[in-house]
Amino acid sequence: MSPARARTARLSAAAGGAVVLLTAAGCGGLIPGTNGEVSSDINVSSTMIKEGEPLPDTYTCDGEGVSPPLQWSGLPENVKSLAVVVDDPGNATVHWVLYGLDPQLAEIRQNSVPQPGRTGRNSEGTAEYAPPCPRESHGHDVRFTVYALDGEIGLSDDAPLQDSLEAIAQRTIARGTLTATGE
Repeated sequence: MSPARARTARLSAAAGGAVVLLTAAGCGGLIPGTNGEVSSDINVSSTMIKEGEPLPDTYTCDGEGVSPPLQWSGLPENVKSLAVVVDDPGNATVHWVLYGLDPQLAEIRQNSVPQPGRTGRNSEGTAEYAPPCPRESHGHDVRFTVYALDGEIGLSDDAPLQDSLEAIAQRTIARGTLTATGE
């Protein structure tokens, strides 16, 4: 089996439990609790990524493979914590999970995890940014979603993917997404 094919098989297997959470909500992201009503008022942007444009190589496995800078605004007043999930819904793959972020935070700098902040496991099973590979995701989107939460998530660093996604989903009160293409 080729290395790229082996990686794809690992990602698909590891994403198992996350598939339901990611795909059930369609392009909206994670499903919050049981009511399904979440504001999409958060504006997510980046100085390096443009909505609907290809993800720059710097943030893919073809380049440096570092996490991109992200900025956001429009958080509701009652936010207690923030989370960020980077995923490829077409491949049911999660590239990065951050939670426990300060609600006063308005950005993440390139190749960094703000403090306080914790990193959950991605679809590869590692607690880090796993850069998308355009050749494996051709035609798929890469979503950068910021979640406003109504409380803290009681998970430490390196939490299993399904646990962190479920915890984020249960506490989400608002979200916003920036989507790049995987071309």
